[in-house]
Amino acid sequence: MTLKATLMDAPAVGRALKRISFEIIEKNRGTADLCIVGVRRRGACIAKELQKNIASIEGIEIPAGELDITFYRDDLTVKMTDPALNKTDIPFDITDKTVILTDDVVFTGRTVCAAIDAVFSLGRPKAIRLAVLIDRGHRELPIKPDYVGKNVPTSLSEIVKVTFPEYDGCAPSVLLYAKD
Repeated sequence: MTLKATLMDAPAVGRALKRISFEIIEKNRGTADLCIVGVRRRGACIAKELQKNIASIEGIEIPAGELDITFYRDDLTVKMTDPALNKTDIPFDITDKTVILTDDVVFTGRTVCAAIDAVFSLGRPKAIRLAVLIDRGHRELPIKPDYVGKNVPTSLSEIVKVTFPEYDGCAPSVLLYAKD
């Protein structure tokens, strides 16, 4: 892969997540009955950042957790011969809550579909809203994020990579690569 561009640096990622936090509060008229569930791995990082931002804005810490969607994927047998189950950590009841589902990049919509299935396996939320840092287009399913950090038109021969210190050992960023 060849690096084509840095789409967002750490301050830009921080500003986008702060804006999304304000939008979540505004569209939900506060924080009552809200919870945040991040898709493992980088969606969980985004969930934690949104939780921190909302706490600093509203003075209330809403529940946040992380979701493993491995066994809900429609391509499980194609992509993985020996899938590893990661930890789903949602230590709260999602029933009758508005779940803010977070992920780093929305592309075809298949990951989001699997995540929605996984959420429903845990309970029946009042609503599920999708927050993503990057929307790169190319949807194969009728999925549309409610909150978007940045829309990035891409070609199918490009890859968008989001980095976070927890997994990548570097500052938050969004990078655009060309497949070699």
